[in-house]
Amino acid sequence: MGKDVAAGGESSRRPPTLPLGLRLQLIGLSAAIDAVERRDGTVNRALYSVLVEHLMSVRADPAPDAATGAVRSFDFTIDAARGLWARVFAPAAAASPAPMPVMVYYHGGGFALFSPAVAPFDGVCRRLCGEVGVVVVSVNYRLAPEHRCPAAYDDGVDALRFLDGNGIPGLDGDVPVDLASCFLAGESAGGNIVHHVANRWAATWQPTAKNLRVAGMIPVQPYFGGEERTPSELALEGVAPVVNLRRSDFSWKAFLPVSADRDHPAAHVTDENAELAEAFPPAMVVIGGFDPLKDWQWRYVDVLRRKGKAVEVAEFPDAFHGFYGFPELADAGKVLQDMRVFVQSNRAPPATA
Repeated sequence: MGKDVAAGGESSRRPPTLPLGLRLQLIGLSAAIDAVERRDGTVNRALYSVLVEHLMSVRADPAPDAATGAVRSFDFTIDAARGLWARVFAPAAAASPAPMPVMVYYHGGGFALFSPAVAPFDGVCRRLCGEVGVVVVSVNYRLAPEHRCPAAYDDGVDALRFLDGNGIPGLDGDVPVDLASCFLAGESAGGNIVHHVANRWAATWQPTAKNLRVAGMIPVQPYFGGEERTPSELALEGVAPVVNLRRSDFSWKAFLPVSADRDHPAAHVTDENAELAEAFPPAMVVIGGFDPLKDWQWRYVDVLRRKGKAVEVAEFPDAFHGFYGFPELADAGKVLQDMRVFVQSNRAPPATA
């Protein structure tokens, strides 16, 4: 697993040199984000539909994809009235009769952008299925600012409630799943959603759940914040790709309740406002050394530890925010292996006859 170290001073190392093709992808992604985000905290949805929904999205593919371990995908509806749906990623057929663990995935995008159909997240979920060995259910939660906090958290919990009562529609029994070994995962804003959904589920729904048990959670470079500017935010401003203070402030302005500041409990998870349920699940937090948000992520880890929760850290010193979405990077493969170990270590024991 990646080296687990305490948060400290900013690194004096230069950012790692990225392949030209990857740098161009990051420039294009950043340009698309800046084009659709308005200064008033709204999103230009007309332009978004062209740049993201049309140019960056892919359809589900029920035919197995040999390039990603024969993974197939399909969509199902949870609540059509609010546009709540999910994309499933499953192997063409079960490799063994043993049920597979389930991973419920929440995509990133600053709470305001993207969906499970956007190509980078579709690709991540295919690799999670093939390399971690899980059936993935990627949730299309409602986006801000049209749907502010707590809409994404509500949708995240309701997706779990749906799975608890209905299983995974479309698998038809050819791939058995183990809902008692359900893991929550997501990166950036999705990692924030993972925390809040896991805590709500543990506090309110787990005691009466019929089938689904959240066995663990994997927030990948989770998006937390506050009014304070941390050393990593200041030192990596204009140095690290993807995340900067302006984009980060936009996301909080779009997502948090109107008039709330960044010390709102949705963003600022501290000892004072992190009321963790007794059954809060074990966590593996992924942190990148060139992520401006890393100080907030280390503080989150410290909160979990001080409150007596099981938490591991997978740190990748050369990783920028969103690194694991790019399979050409060695760390993107390494983190999947860390996830596989975490899942296998925390899944429910086999049922006895």
